[in-house]
Amino acid sequence: MGPVGLYTHIQANNTRSAVLLVGFPVLLTGLIWALTVGLMGAGVLPSSGSVAGDLARATQLLVVSLPLAVVVSIVWFAIAYFANQTIIDLATGARPVSRQDEPELYNLLENLCISRGLPMPSLRIIESEALNAFATGLNQKQYSVTVTRGLVLTLTRPELEAVLAHELTHILNKDVRTMVIAAVFAGIITLLAEVMFRGMRFGRIGSSSDKNKGAGLLLIIAFAAAAIGYILAIVIRMMLSRTREFVADAGAVELTKNPDAMIGALRKISGKAHIDGPDSIRAMFLDDGKEGVMDLFASHPPIEKRIEALVKYAGGQDLPLTEPEAVSGPWG
Repeated sequence: MGPVGLYTHIQANNTRSAVLLVGFPVLLTGLIWALTVGLMGAGVLPSSGSVAGDLARATQLLVVSLPLAVVVSIVWFAIAYFANQTIIDLATGARPVSRQDEPELYNLLENLCISRGLPMPSLRIIESEALNAFATGLNQKQYSVTVTRGLVLTLTRPELEAVLAHELTHILNKDVRTMVIAAVFAGIITLLAEVMFRGMRFGRIGSSSDKNKGAGLLLIIAFAAAAIGYILAIVIRMMLSRTREFVADAGAVELTKNPDAMIGALRKISGKAHIDGPDSIRAMFLDDGKEGVMDLFASHPPIEKRIEALVKYAGGQDLPLTEPEAVSGPWG
């Protein structure tokens, strides 16, 4: 990440997010076309008898099927709009907590909100030993910050405050809204790809082979188009997450004036962040918890690079890990 101003970087990320989200309808259109081609090759849909004829017919059918696909997408998005938090809670095991349930944690988050004049988001906890956190929501009434029990028990008060500030920065920058929308569209693409694969798997290839000599080629074309669309959906989701983590780390420092706390939190989280859940949800996490994968395909930048950025641009120190002080609880 280059040494640019925080708000300049935020503006650039928001512009990039808008451009990337425009690509999802294009991917949807391509997958519908690939689905039609694949079903023709599998014998589920009638074939014209030639590869060129089937490709032309698939394009013609796209004009007819696209409005239906748009309607389905709108319905899908409407469901996700009103039920996105419930879906995420079911996938991660998160539950809402009140000030009475977690007074010190609640007060930390509330104080950060007051310092920036923000309405208090709902607070949630996942009863897991993993060290992680994430923010969700599409609007002010839906915004929520979730942390794991392991994070609360392991981090010091300044470190936990830095993590909460990191998640609040995602809310301030509207990152959470972008990520939820991206997850919704990625879900549509995944569903279409699965429908296509199942349709071709159970298709009557043998019974249609006499009529359509190019069935195999059609299947190859369909698989290739679907694979490209699926990979592009992953890449778009990955880009939306990777760039934002640097910005949220910087935002946490701006809120807390304590880069060392953010660095300490990242050090403790490293290698202990794994929570089971769909990739589209894990992309929202403070760290996706994935290990042993190539950096090119990771949804988050490596923690080492995030720490290097905080040391270089925020003046932080990468100090040895220390145990939390037992003052009035595990993190004091």
